[in-house]
Amino acid sequence: MSGMLNELLKHKIVAILRGIEDDKADDTARALLDGGIRLMEITMNTDGAAAMISRWRERFGEEAHIGAGTVIDLDTAKQAVKAGAQFLISPNLDEEVIAYGREHGVSVWPGVMTPTEIVRAVKAGAEAVKLFPMGSLGVNYLKEIRGPLKEVPILATGGVDLHNIAEYFGSGANGVGLGTKLVNMEWVKEGQFHRITERARAFTLAVSELG
Repeated sequence: MSGMLNELLKHKIVAILRGIEDDKADDTARALLDGGIRLMEITMNTDGAAAMISRWRERFGEEAHIGAGTVIDLDTAKQAVKAGAQFLISPNLDEEVIAYGREHGVSVWPGVMTPTEIVRAVKAGAEAVKLFPMGSLGVNYLKEIRGPLKEVPILATGGVDLHNIAEYFGSGANGVGLGTKLVNMEWVKEGQFHRITERARAFTLAVSELG
């Protein structure tokens, strides 16, 4: 098990930052860190994503683990790894991306939906998978696939909120990906970073209470 997978299993939350403006990005990251978030994913379809990853690695290197999201193909994976991403997350399963990550010592958590895709991902060398879109699939789906697929670490992404996070973990998730429910873009635009810290703290507390 890699160090990064350990961190995912320990902290259980990945904050997803998509489309964040560069001049608000650092304050947002700081606000998340102050609320206890330790894993942050900048999606590669965000303007200036590679530069942000690089900057955050330097600036928050001791406190946070910075990864790249929406890594849909090998070219994107190369850009992300070059920028210093410590983990790669995709909405899709691309064996080339997994192989490239392994080659460079970077964890890859590909997007999967079906049991076949989960098994394919593990065979290709993925240490964990991102079950997506959970908002549409629902926790019952997660519970059902957990029957035959007990050992695979699953990051459930989509549809998670404070009122149902316990249900996600109770149904077999090992971690959750949180986008706008955690990083409220209105608050970011308005510079209300204290509210992002409060929301982050509420989520980290909810996860810590799960034991």
